[in-house]
Amino acid sequence: MQVRRLGQTFFAEVTGIDLARPLDDATFAEIKKAHLDHGVVVFRDQELAPAQHIAFSARFGPLQVHPMMQFNLEGAPEILMVSSDRHPDGRPKGIADAGRYWHTDMSYMPEPALGSLLYARAIPSEGGDTMFCDMTAACRDLPAEKREQLLNARAMHHFASRWARESKAGMRPQQTKEEQDRNPPVEHPMIRTHPETGEPAIYAGGFVTRISNPPGKEGEALLQWVNEWVAQPKYVYRHKWRLHDLVFWDNRRVMHHATPYPESQRRHMHRTTVKGSAPYLDRQYFARALSSTP
Repeated sequence: MQVRRLGQTFFAEVTGIDLARPLDDATFAEIKKAHLDHGVVVFRDQELAPAQHIAFSARFGPLQVHPMMQFNLEGAPEILMVSSDRHPDGRPKGIADAGRYWHTDMSYMPEPALGSLLYARAIPSEGGDTMFCDMTAACRDLPAEKREQLLNARAMHHFASRWARESKAGMRPQQTKEEQDRNPPVEHPMIRTHPETGEPAIYAGGFVTRISNPPGKEGEALLQWVNEWVAQPKYVYRHKWRLHDLVFWDNRRVMHHATPYPESQRRHMHRTTVKGSAPYLDRQYFARALSSTP
C-alpha cells in the first residue's frame, strides 16, 4: 500500500491495495491513519460489489441510511445512488444533481456523518468532478476578528429547506411532509473540534439556513464571508474521477462540491455514509492549537 499527497494541505491517493479482500487489523489501521492524516483519500482501481463496499465502510462505524429512501439501493439501503439513471417510467433512480454546492454530508442531523465513501461505477467523459476544501487549514488561517466571531457563532442546518430549493428549480421531486418532518432543523457550532485528531475546523455549508449568533443581517454576512474564505484556491482540491475510484472523505474536516456534467452522459455512483457524533468545540484545545501555529 502506498499513500501519496495530491493536494496542498490534504487529499491523498492510495494505491496497491484491494478493498474487495478481507483486511487484517494492521492494514486497516494504516488506512484509517491515512484518512485522518489527509482528510480525503482516493483508492484507485477497486472492483467492489455492494456488499463489499458496505463491509469496508462499516469497519469505520455504524452506517447511516439516507433520508430520501427511494434513492437507496434496493436490498442494500446503506447505499445511496448518486445517479443519472432512471426507471422505465421515467422516475429517477438516484440523485443526479447531488451536492452542487459546498456542504458537508448530513450536517442537518444531530449526529452528522463521520465520513462518506463514494464509488464510481460509471463516469461521464467530461464534467462530474468533485471539489473538496480543507476546513481545518481554513480555520487555522482565520483572521483574529473572524476567529472570535466564529468561536461564538452557531448555525442552523436544515435538510428540507435545501431540498426545497432544488425541487423548485425542477431538479428534484418534492418531499412529502413525513420526509420533511423526519429531519427537523438542528443547531451546530461553526467551529468544531475533530473528535479523533483534536484539530479545530470550520463547520458550515449549504444546509445552513441561518446563523443564530450573530443573528439577522450580521449572521448572513458572516456566512457569506465564510463561504468565500473556504473556497480560496489554496484550500481546494478538484478530483477528476476515474472509473472504479473509491473516495473516502472526512465530513468533520472537509466540505465538498459536485460539478455538473452533460445530461446526455451517464454518471452512476454508490455512496455509503458512516455515522459520526454531535459536533462540539473544545475552546481550551483551540486556544492551544492556535498559540502553537507558526
